[in-house]
Amino acid sequence: MITLNSTEKVIKKKIRVGRGIGSGKGKTSGRGIKGQKSRSGVAIKSFEGGQMPLFRRLPKRGFNAINKKKVAKINLEKIQTYIENKTIKSSDTINANLLKKLKIINKNSQILKILGNGEIKVKINIEADLISKSAKDKLEKIGGSILIKKNND
Repeated sequence: MITLNSTEKVIKKKIRVGRGIGSGKGKTSGRGIKGQKSRSGVAIKSFEGGQMPLFRRLPKRGFNAINKKKVAKINLEKIQTYIENKTIKSSDTINANLLKKLKIINKNSQILKILGNGEIKVKINIEADLISKSAKDKLEKIGGSILIKKNND
């Protein structure tokens, strides 16, 4: 049995290829005779002999639209928490520019959508591109104003 510090393991000789017929790995050094794989500098991992490679045969999935607009979504409950924390004043008109300035939404987003999750307790003015039906109902119930910008698409 070979243990970690046994002398058998330490003394074991490395196979020296191409060092004569008596070594067992002489002449062709265990590479066979002729052919591409017997020569040095061979890299043929994904080459399939001119056949269409596997990664090109398999279908590609998915699609990324070039003209897709980045939509920033914000819930009413989040707006309420920002008002309670005094990050947003209830007298301010909440629009994309204000939210971008306060770093609440991503600066690269082009459209602002208001969603109706949670409750809003303060009367606010919102200027957005899109609004969900539930958010619109909640804002109208409390007496807040909503200005929906028309998209020129």
